[in-house]
Amino acid sequence: MSDTQNNKVTPIGTTKMPKHIAIIMDGNGRWAKSRSLPRFAGHRVGLEAVRKTVQACTEYGIEVLTLFAFSSENWQRPTKEVSVLMDLFLTALKKEVKKLHKNNVQLHIIGGLEAFSDKIQARAKESEDLTAGNTGLKLVIAANYGGRWDITNATKKLAAKVKAGELEPEDINEQMLGQYMSLSNMPTPDLFIRTGGEQRISNFLLWDLAYTELYFTELLWPDFSKGELDKAIASFTRRQRRFGLTGDQIEKVAGA
Repeated sequence: MSDTQNNKVTPIGTTKMPKHIAIIMDGNGRWAKSRSLPRFAGHRVGLEAVRKTVQACTEYGIEVLTLFAFSSENWQRPTKEVSVLMDLFLTALKKEVKKLHKNNVQLHIIGGLEAFSDKIQARAKESEDLTAGNTGLKLVIAANYGGRWDITNATKKLAAKVKAGELEPEDINEQMLGQYMSLSNMPTPDLFIRTGGEQRISNFLLWDLAYTELYFTELLWPDFSKGELDKAIASFTRRQRRFGLTGDQIEKVAGA
């Protein structure tokens, strides 16, 4: 099902791999419910799907993988489920970061981390520091993250510069605002994947997904596999990304 080139495995038929894949991992609770299991069981099995996806992206030479782990709206879920998610997050940071480090993965955590416990904040910083020098896949975990929060946060930083007299309002442009977004130092996501059957982006990376190719699957996240990732990537490679241009313009540039 794959070939090897420069020690990186590539799915059959792909000529242009996405540099950055972003995923909403939806369906853990429904997966558990369908098996008469408590919701936290779905979250635990979902962690294994994360491991497989990280491994596949590493093999394929993907530059960045961004996973929506916990949204700013998820605090509204039942208290017990939130508590389990927090414990799972802390456990994952403890157990998984050494494996990530061993596999040359660089970990980044974005979002309003100040809402988490001191223990989680400390562990997150330790994890990022440990992997900071790695040169392989950049794994971005969005936790207590929301796209509107991200844009608002960036706007506040620019407003502070205007207030301090360091910047004139008329000098603010799209590129400048983009420099203050959470993923400003990453390539823009090429491919967005959402599992679980819902076809919306749910306040995830609103700024960054402007020209991202969207892929939705009915598959629930715990059942997500390397094969499903291959399908999403294959779908991506068949699309013509125009970024506001016409198809003829893109073909002309490609043939130049």
